[in-house]
Amino acid sequence: MKDGAYMRNVDFKVQNLDEANSTAMLFTGAYPAQTGISSSMEFNPQKGTVQPALSDPKTMGNFTNDSFSAENLRLSTLADELQIAGNGLAAIYSFAADPQQAIIMTGHAGTSACWINNTTGNWATTTYYKSLPTPVSTRNYSTPLANRIDTMQWKPSIELSKFPGVPAQKKLYPFRYTFPRSDKNVYNRFATSPLGNKEVTDVAIECLRQLRIGSNPNAIDMLNVAYTVEPYKYSSDADTRVETTDAYLRLDGQIGRLLDAVDKYVGAGNAVIWVSSTGYCDEAVVEDKKYRIPGGDFSMKRAKSLLNSYLSALHGNADYITAFYDNHLYLDHKVLEDKKLDVSEVVSDARTFLTKMSGVADAYTLHDILSPSTPEEENLRLALDPKTGGDIILKFSPGWNVVNDLEYPTTSKSVRQSPVLTPAFIMAPGLAAQTVSAPVDAVAIAPTISGILRIRSPNGSQEKPLAF
Repeated sequence: MKDGAYMRNVDFKVQNLDEANSTAMLFTGAYPAQTGISSSMEFNPQKGTVQPALSDPKTMGNFTNDSFSAENLRLSTLADELQIAGNGLAAIYSFAADPQQAIIMTGHAGTSACWINNTTGNWATTTYYKSLPTPVSTRNYSTPLANRIDTMQWKPSIELSKFPGVPAQKKLYPFRYTFPRSDKNVYNRFATSPLGNKEVTDVAIECLRQLRIGSNPNAIDMLNVAYTVEPYKYSSDADTRVETTDAYLRLDGQIGRLLDAVDKYVGAGNAVIWVSSTGYCDEAVVEDKKYRIPGGDFSMKRAKSLLNSYLSALHGNADYITAFYDNHLYLDHKVLEDKKLDVSEVVSDARTFLTKMSGVADAYTLHDILSPSTPEEENLRLALDPKTGGDIILKFSPGWNVVNDLEYPTTSKSVRQSPVLTPAFIMAPGLAAQTVSAPVDAVAIAPTISGILRIRSPNGSQEKPLAF
């Protein structure tokens, strides 16, 4: 904030952001409609299955059974353009708890993308890239997370009395989280805690040191890390302000460690450093009903059943709905064709019915969004991939919980529409310290970094570089 360009308000514009589609926006300079990453998990209409956006059965995992690659990422990234500019000599590494974030940051042409296997705790990669970096592979054998996880705990890093902006009653009982290996979700719990951020930093610094990233005189190398300060959903209390504050304090320390390592192994003033939030926030726990906030539970199973009964009453008995995933509803077009029904008429009937359901603020057809006539539809268009989008896209009312009881285990997601103030920072040799208060489009970040590095912008960039 003192030495770099501080952008106070980066606007991602689109709704339903997550760690995958927002990271793709930052690294390609394009919206989900163009990147091919509309969501972390996507419904495949051809296969009728839900799968990770970067799932690729043609590749194999290294220290994991998961199969991922960057093939479904349709545009070039910052890392790709850097590799092209360096004639293939750049060393480009990414480290994250999440596999898809790691892969998006490394792009198609990077050296390696490494993530934490949520089943074993090992650091993993994919055969889409070169093998796991030697320092990471050595860590898996010499000091595996599985051997350390039982000894770890997360508790306040400073006295609770020193936490700012926290109610007095929250300062009475310090939180304490442990990570027993017997818990089947232990590595997910670990990865979304500040201890996961420390693990990411440890590995990144070790690779920076041993692999001498940034020392090639003939190319610009790149090191990417993804951290998290998301509300800790494994808390039993919806008010996670203390945990979140501590997560930020600890994150500040991890960023400091990483920057010190860059200065030590690459040299002060020899690096372009940029930091950005991903622009979204998932609520940790459903709001306590004692506060009487208007809302309720929207059951996807009930909605699907009622809609199918309604369409059967209008057009004859059949199973009209293929899937209901996230806020996308998919109709079975083969059934409509067999019954010789007009698709647009059935879609219109379904939309009318759904908009009358409690918890639904509005419903849009795929045709509405692909031919936008309102600002709301225009924003939805930026987020929609026509290849994976549903026939009807729902907008849920704030205060409601969307309950996915079509799958086991049942999951619930709270609906909030409050805009998130998203910061970003760029520190580079010759870049004057400044504060940018005006909103900055998220897709302008990648071409701006490209301009500072004097390389081409990613091939699908939607904005010009910012003029600093």
